[in-house]
Amino acid sequence: MCLFGFDGQLISCWPSLLFVRPKPGLFAQNNYCLSSNGLLSLNKYMMQSPLWVNDVLNLFFPNVCQACGDALGRQEKVMCISCQVKLPKTGFYLHEDNPVSRVFWGRVNLNAATSFLFFNKGGNVQELIHALKYKNNKEVGVLLGELFGYELNQSPLFNNIDLVIPVPLHPRKYRKRGFNQSETIATGISRAIKASVDFENFIRLVNTDSQTRKSRYNRWENVKGVFGIRNEETLQNKHILLVDDVLTTGATLEACAATLLALENTKVSVATLAYAQV
Repeated sequence: MCLFGFDGQLISCWPSLLFVRPKPGLFAQNNYCLSSNGLLSLNKYMMQSPLWVNDVLNLFFPNVCQACGDALGRQEKVMCISCQVKLPKTGFYLHEDNPVSRVFWGRVNLNAATSFLFFNKGGNVQELIHALKYKNNKEVGVLLGELFGYELNQSPLFNNIDLVIPVPLHPRKYRKRGFNQSETIATGISRAIKASVDFENFIRLVNTDSQTRKSRYNRWENVKGVFGIRNEETLQNKHILLVDDVLTTGATLEACAATLLALENTKVSVATLAYAQV
């Protein structure tokens, strides 16, 4: 592939470089090129190129905001600054008594509970979660997790977290989907709050049905006794932050927390990316 100036002079050339459409399952915002070295992320290629090369490539392979769909600026990643500023933040992390913590009152003894964003059907938060969960755009989860973590740093309720653990998927569902969206959120949070993250020791033992259309009681029945722990010693005497994508009835998080709280001297707090009022 070669580029020529208006006077016909050769500006630059990439031999044996063929640009292709992204394959399903790869980051929705990423474009890819096929070179002699195989499949290469065009975004990574562009980061190493002169700015004018990036401008030319963006004409054909634009990076767009995963919330609004507008083109991203040179310094923007995943989501534009405008959408970041407009995120519908809950502010719950500053208050011990909040709508998320009340979901678990009388059900499980949590240290603290919060959600980062309000979830409304048709809103930007739904677009972001859809990009993460169904378009496999893991960068959305990591970015939002980092933004969430920076806010958690401002709260005394979450300033002594030892370990971040995502709600696990069953191995069969993990293989089918290819990743666990809660792991990406947990990764971002752990980076921001400077805590360890554990994907290995808290596991889902039973491959349950989807919770989407179940009632509150049926959701609880669906997840009762389905979680387990590989190495209990690694989780004992820890303050664990349990992370999930969207809070609805809280049945899954309740079952997870109950399993973890059975360990010796363990505290559990809950943090979800979004809060959906039910």
